[in-house]
Amino acid sequence: METLLLENEYLRLTVAPQGAAIHSLDSKKHQQPILHAGEKALFPMLPLANRVAGNAFMLHGENIELPDSEADAQFFLHGDGWLKSWQEETHDASQITLSLESRHSCGFDYQARLTYRLKGPHFMAELELTHLANKPMVYGLGFHPFFHLTPATHVQFSATGFWPEGENHLPKEWHGELTAQTNFIKPKIPDNQWLNVGYSGWSGSALIERDDMRIQLTCPTPYLMVFRVPDEPFICLEPQSHPVNAHNMAGQPGLVLLERQQSTVMKMEIAIV
Repeated sequence: METLLLENEYLRLTVAPQGAAIHSLDSKKHQQPILHAGEKALFPMLPLANRVAGNAFMLHGENIELPDSEADAQFFLHGDGWLKSWQEETHDASQITLSLESRHSCGFDYQARLTYRLKGPHFMAELELTHLANKPMVYGLGFHPFFHLTPATHVQFSATGFWPEGENHLPKEWHGELTAQTNFIKPKIPDNQWLNVGYSGWSGSALIERDDMRIQLTCPTPYLMVFRVPDEPFICLEPQSHPVNAHNMAGQPGLVLLERQQSTVMKMEIAIV
């Protein structure tokens, strides 16, 4: 698979046009990985994040049936941006911009532009989606990074509550009281247990600390998905513009209805601090 290199004094990153996926992000100073290396160490989620119950939702009285996915038998999982091949627009030593156009009969018809950039010890991602069709459609965005995890890694972030995981990985009713496993308000080593929950009221900042390296994730959204698999050397902290299954929640929180040529943007930063 083709990969492209971004590098500066502090960071080294490899990215593939397939899925606009980052394969690796390493700290050169610490000689350690920031992201868990693989074919998808980080990928974008568009035109929605995660799953929608029944793979369908109502919009202005119309039942919208989402497309099938090659990655999941039940859901249009994480949308289609992470499965498609993107076009390289620009690329230099510290920045790359990729673009994608996608259209589905359900109403998704969009152009996306994704820029990855290195600036000092900061990695920045900016995802912009523009709706192309005459009929308006609702959209959501997200990023899915796999942070490298060691037995000594501590994670910290704040949240007002969470949605426990239910059947088919869909959320149950929101809980305003965090459990011992789901509470990261104070830094802690994540439990070596399955965890796949969405958080509300996220401050937009999270810290991942191990050995002498301190990593800060920032993204201006109140929704964060956390995914942990027992005995695996990664933890996913996934900023999303909307909670899982927002399409079927009252008010469709975090989703945006775009008319032709209107756009929505998500920005995320991962930095050594």
